[in-house]
Amino acid sequence: MVEELSPQCSAKGCRAPAVWALRWNNPKLHTPDYRKTWLACDDHRESLGGFLDLRGFLREVTPFGAIS
Repeated sequence: MVEELSPQCSAKGCRAPAVWALRWNNPKLHTPDYRKTWLACDDHRESLGGFLDLRGFLREVTPFGAIS
């Protein structure tokens, strides 16, 4: 039997379900339209977003599942 995995928060050690998609890129490495995604629970949305924003990487935050 294969266990189905649900998307989880990207914060280290967190196993909470993903609620937010933090879309980012590193302008030194990626083209302007390229996006990487970290997933976050409600508890880690601000800390993960702050980490990315401090470095100038955060591009947008959307509810998980709303990524187009």
